[in-house]
Amino acid sequence: MEDLGLLKKIKMMIVDDEERFLSTLAKRLAEKGVYVETASSGFEALEKIRDKSMDIVVLDIKMPQMDGIQTLGHIKKIDSDIEVILLTGHANVESAVEGMRLGAHDYLMKPCDLELLIEKVLDAFNKKAGREDKRIRDHVSKEMEHWQKHWSRQ
Repeated sequence: MEDLGLLKKIKMMIVDDEERFLSTLAKRLAEKGVYVETASSGFEALEKIRDKSMDIVVLDIKMPQMDGIQTLGHIKKIDSDIEVILLTGHANVESAVEGMRLGAHDYLMKPCDLELLIEKVLDAFNKKAGREDKRIRDHVSKEMEHWQKHWSRQ
């Protein structure tokens, strides 16, 4: 079961060279309240990611010019906090496993069930949010330590 409130907070990009699949998936996710950007190539995705922050990228593995594994590597260099879910339509589990080794959150076979994709997206978003919360807690803790030392000297 999906969390519609949480879905509306997610900024997602779908990257796939199959235009029909791309537009259909984007439309179905947008109907659920997800902010969706699309890109039809790895190059286009990287260009957009440099301009706009994204939480989740759903990325097809098999694309011409720059495949999904190469694109994943570049995405992680631009922003290591972006969670990537790989899509493969070619039963190429080896590539999906390689992608996970390089930092992908998960992978799905194409065509993917929308509810399963949403479940993976929510899981990835929660993972990212957990990291951000930890960073904030660590920062606040360090600040408190600093001020405690400062005030104890007085």
